[in-house]
Amino acid sequence: MFVKRLLLSAGCLALSALPALAQIKLKVGVLNDMSGVYSDIGGKGSVAAAQLAVEDFAAANKDVTVEIVAADHQNKPDVGAGIARQWYDRDGVDAIFDVPTSSVALAVSQITREKNKIFVDSGAGSTDLTGPQCSPNTVHWTYDTYALANGTGGAMVKRGGDTWFFLTADYAFGQSLQTETAAVVLRNGGKVLGSAKVPFPASDFSSFLLQAQGSGAKVIGLANAGGDTINAVKQAHEFGITQGGQKLAALLFYAQDAKALGLEVAQGLVLTEAFYWDLNDGTRAFSERFAKRANGTMPSMNQAGVYGGLMHYLKAVAATKSKDAKVVMDWMKANPAEDPLFGKSTIRPDGRTIHDMYLFEVKKPSESKGPWDVYNKLATIPGDQAFKPMNQGGCPLVGKN
Repeated sequence: MFVKRLLLSAGCLALSALPALAQIKLKVGVLNDMSGVYSDIGGKGSVAAAQLAVEDFAAANKDVTVEIVAADHQNKPDVGAGIARQWYDRDGVDAIFDVPTSSVALAVSQITREKNKIFVDSGAGSTDLTGPQCSPNTVHWTYDTYALANGTGGAMVKRGGDTWFFLTADYAFGQSLQTETAAVVLRNGGKVLGSAKVPFPASDFSSFLLQAQGSGAKVIGLANAGGDTINAVKQAHEFGITQGGQKLAALLFYAQDAKALGLEVAQGLVLTEAFYWDLNDGTRAFSERFAKRANGTMPSMNQAGVYGGLMHYLKAVAATKSKDAKVVMDWMKANPAEDPLFGKSTIRPDGRTIHDMYLFEVKKPSESKGPWDVYNKLATIPGDQAFKPMNQGGCPLVGKN
C-alpha cells in the first residue's frame, strides 16, 4: 500500500494571546489508484494537486495547519473502505479527497456519513453519489456520467451517429455511463443496438470489439476510462475498425489518454471534460506549476478537482473556525466556490457541484503545436445544462422526486 505523509502549514505560530484564534489542525487524505489503470489521471499527481492547494491557501491564511496523507485503494471497494475507516477511526483524518472508481467512492461515501466526516470526490463518475445514495457528507466535485453522456453522446448523435453499441466496464461507473448515454441517444432519436460487459480492468478488447463491429452500429461507445480506454482505442485502430467508418465515442477521456495514444491514433475523438490545462491564463499558470512537480505532465481534470475541492473545504474551515462536518458542509453549500481552474461554481443540496463542462475534439497531428497541445474546444456547456436536474436525481435529501 502506498502511503505518504506531508505536513504543510498555513502559519506555524499559535496566537497564544488570543485563544479563540488558536490554530486549527486538519488532516486530509488523498485516496486513489496509485499503481493501476487510473494512476496517471489521479495517483501521485492528485497528491501534488493537494499540496498546491494547501500552499495557495496558506498564502492568505495563517491559522490552519494541514497534514496530507495518501493511500492506494487498488480499485477495490473493500480496500478503499478499510483505509477510510482506519483513517477516520485511528488516524484522525477529517476529510477524504479524489477516490476514482465508483464502487470504491460509494463505499467511502457511506463510511464518511457513518463517521460524520467530509468526502469530496473528484475521481468517480457514478451519478448515484448525488442520486439514490447521496449523503449530507459528500460532495461530487468534477464530473459525473450524466454530464459526460449529455456532452459526448448528444454531440455524436447530432453528427449523425444515431446507432450505438457499448463496450462497458463491468462495475458501477461503466454501467452508469452506459445507462446515461443510452438515455441521451434515445432522447435524440437514436437507437442502441447492443452492448458487451467487459471485465475491469481489461487488456484484451478483441472479442468485444468484434461484437461491436459486427453490430453495424455507427458509434462504438466506450463506457470505460484510463488504461482500459487507451487499450480499447488502440486495438480498434489496429483492427481497422475506425478506418471502416465506425466512430468511437470515448465517454470518459483525458488529455493524458490522448498523449499516451498519440494524435495519429486519437485524432477526431469527441469527448467531454471539466478542465483542460490550456483553457485560459489561470489554468495554464496552475498547470505549469503542477508540471514542475509531476515530471512535466499536465494535470487531469480529476487532479484539478482535488485542488478546487480542497481549496473550498479549507476556506470553509477558516471561515467557520470549525472542523465539525455539518458546520463546514453548510458553509460550503451556502457560499459559491471560485478558483482559477473551474471559475465560479456552486454546490447543490444533493452534493453536486455545478460548473461549466467543455466539449473537445482531439487534434490532428498537423494541428498540434506541442506535446500537450491535444484538444480543440468545440463548445462550452453551462453548468445548469451540463448536469442532471436535481429533481430528476432521486436524492432523498432533497425530498421526493
